[in-house]
Amino acid sequence: MDGHTNGANGSCGPLTDYYIPDYILKPDSEQVIVDQAPCCPVVVFINSRSGGQLGSSLIKSYRELLNKEQVFDLSEEAPDKVLRRLYCNFEKLKSNGDNIASQIQSSLRLIVAGGDGTASWLLGVVSDLKLSHPPPVATVPLGTGNNLPFSFGWGKKNPATDQEAVKSFLEQVKKAREMNIDSWHIIMRMRAPQEGACEPIAPLELPHSLHAFHRVSRSDSLNMDGYHTYRGGFWNYFSMGMDAQVSYEFHSERKRNPEKFKNQLTNQSAYAKLGLKQGWFAASLTHPSSRNIAQLAKLRIMKRPGGQWEELKIPRSIRSIVCLNLPSFSGGFNPWGTPGTRKVQDRDLTAPFVDDGLIEVVGFRDAWHGLILLAPNGHGTRLAQAHRIRFEFHKGAAEHTFMRIDGEPWKQPLPKDDDTVVVEISHLRQVTMLASDPCKSKSIDDPSSPMCRSNHEDDEHNSLEDEDEWEEGRKKFGAADTFKFPDEVDIAHLS
Repeated sequence: MDGHTNGANGSCGPLTDYYIPDYILKPDSEQVIVDQAPCCPVVVFINSRSGGQLGSSLIKSYRELLNKEQVFDLSEEAPDKVLRRLYCNFEKLKSNGDNIASQIQSSLRLIVAGGDGTASWLLGVVSDLKLSHPPPVATVPLGTGNNLPFSFGWGKKNPATDQEAVKSFLEQVKKAREMNIDSWHIIMRMRAPQEGACEPIAPLELPHSLHAFHRVSRSDSLNMDGYHTYRGGFWNYFSMGMDAQVSYEFHSERKRNPEKFKNQLTNQSAYAKLGLKQGWFAASLTHPSSRNIAQLAKLRIMKRPGGQWEELKIPRSIRSIVCLNLPSFSGGFNPWGTPGTRKVQDRDLTAPFVDDGLIEVVGFRDAWHGLILLAPNGHGTRLAQAHRIRFEFHKGAAEHTFMRIDGEPWKQPLPKDDDTVVVEISHLRQVTMLASDPCKSKSIDDPSSPMCRSNHEDDEHNSLEDEDEWEEGRKKFGAADTFKFPDEVDIAHLS
């Protein structure tokens, strides 16, 4: 008897721990009597386009082991629509006294398999829903860099996709601990140019690319007449400069020749070759000084909630800047490292915590500078830790620059006739991840964390934000625009 049949009959097969019955997942299904709720119910989202053929193979294995209705292909159905349907049905069933539905909702865990962009898409949707008890998320590494899975102990190599491997992963999910991490909102605003376009140019079309960074609608509270305003969100990093350019060229090349990018090792090799081809190992000779971050923009930071904006001096040699939330970048490297005692005292720098309301700002001169991360205790140029960051681009400094959010790069045109292009990054809220050992991420409240600060305060309850024209608009990412409960649904239990 296979795992699917075991789950359907409610017997004591090993996969009944994760199996969700049809009537929970499909509102039009006939309700059946279930003896007890699964102890670790999961809903699985898989990007079938990730990892060459691995995504499709993984979908097949999960659907053979679980109810096929709890496994979703993200190329066919968006996660906001799935969760809308599921949580509406939860409320309907609970109002009818269904205790099984209540237990499944309270213990539900989500699994997302794909690259970092796919994982960020799901995290954005969960964050926007503002549920009273949002389900924690486990990530399966199916991308090239896999920084999110690696940060929380799920590895960075593409996994096996057979049934035994899936069973092993599900067992890890059941044992995993919950861990809160900060989420960050990013807004870009520029005056509508008199000529030319300023729309972000994506290297490829993916379902989640619109959620990573997109122009706001006319009805959005952030919209302003005469300006183009874009918004997005991230959990791992925002970067600008040479690293984003290499990433952009990599994705563009993959779009043109997808048959050449069938596995993780090939992808990583192609990535390195593009870095060499573009001259980033001799950036001072092959690239003009206009590519330097200091020539492109002025940076301002707010170190603590409610503090004052102050200018951040950027060395003129810096050609790439990374605003980092998690201790994993470019395939598992930690650009911030752990500052020594002197750095802590002299510059007020700390170890990178994922839930302290601060983001680490790191700079790189060229690709050789990046290779220092391979050395023990290697790190980039530590620039600052901040609660909010603002980039103010200089008028006519360049025709464009390259930006990247959680693995999703784009080419950003800059208008020539205006000097008010502003990109602002600010702390939004937190989302819950599932962590397995060994977990690279550290919580500020974990006694085992290095230099744990006991005077940490909750930003949302103990700070007074400065007056902010974008305050209202920062309440969501915009990743779940399609999520709206019908008027007849009581949402008192949801938010």
